[in-house]
Order: sequence, then C-alpha cells, then structure tokens
Amino acid sequence: METQVSDIAKINDEFRRVETMCVSQGVFNMYDTLGLIKAVRQYKDFTEDNDPHGEHDFGSLEWEGCKVFWKIDYYDPSFEVWCDPLNPECECVLTLYLAEEH
Repeated sequence: METQVSDIAKINDEFRRVETMCVSQGVFNMYDTLGLIKAVRQYKDFTEDNDPHGEHDFGSLEWEGCKVFWKIDYYDPSFEVWCDPLNPECECVLTLYLAEEH
C-alpha cells in the first residue's frame, strides 16, 4: 500500500509541474494568477494535516491575502466517473480555487 501511495504522489507531483490547470473565477480575477500557478507547480508544503494519505493531490497556500486551494481529481477517459490514478487511462484535472469558493 505504501508503494502505491508513493507512486500516486510521484504521478501527482509530475502532473502538477507540467500540465494545464483549471482556475476558478476568483483565481482568474487575481492580479498575479501566473505567479500563483508557478507557486502551485513548485508546492512542497505537504503535511499530515493537508495530505493525510500522502498522495500529494491537495494543497493550500496564501496568495494576495487569500487562502487558495488546489486539488487533483481523477476521471475515466470519458470524464464521467472516478478512475484509479494508477490506471494508465486515468485523466487528471487540477483545479485552483479560492477557499471561499469551496
């Protein structure tokens, strides 16, 4: 199980560094959205509180005085239902949003 979690964390770290992100309207309207995207790509502040399963699929940070969350979700190829992140056909989506939009 620990190896599986480690594999998922590696997949998520790589995905976060190179793939496109979806942003909420609140994040889109921020002054430095590109700086925020860069900060999420470089994010390493995983703790037991924000990453209890060790999968690196969620994070939070302060940006421009706002609490911002980011989350990676896993979908089947048709984007209809959840998919195991270790499945080679899994499609990932990373979303950035303000905590107040949660």
